[in-house]
Amino acid sequence: MTVETLESAAAETADRPVEAVDYGVLNATWALLMTGMVLATYERGQRDPIRGAELAPIAAATFALSKVVAKEKIGSWVREPFVEVRDGEPRPRGERMRHAVGELVTCARCLGAWTAMGIVGLRLASPPAGRAVTSVLAATAANDFMQASFRYVCANANRAQND
Repeated sequence: MTVETLESAAAETADRPVEAVDYGVLNATWALLMTGMVLATYERGQRDPIRGAELAPIAAATFALSKVVAKEKIGSWVREPFVEVRDGEPRPRGERMRHAVGELVTCARCLGAWTAMGIVGLRLASPPAGRAVTSVLAATAANDFMQASFRYVCANANRAQND
């Protein structure tokens, strides 16, 4: 490589606080945890597998837990080392891995793969505890949906009344 090529590559990545390898480390960590969870719970999962009817509550629980961590005030303690608030918006802090984790913990959809693994792992490792946690979090998700629906209906009713 020439000096010009190196300088061009450095300038090209200078405005990016995260390198591809940082995302690779996060993905590899997730894959290792997933592999460990599968190996640790394989026998128990064979005896008490997750049934199709459990997928909707697990999905709702995943939504609720991801939303709490990524968006709610009560989850700010998880985000705080990796996120700062600028102009009222959460922004990842720092560079490289710290920034990449900041991106992860502020994205409920991104965090979903991690929370799903935890919820499914708990369900397989301890079915009664997994079902209890899933039920609480699924009820939380249903509550979120109902609260949003109620706000929507009230806003439309108020708008119609004012027209």
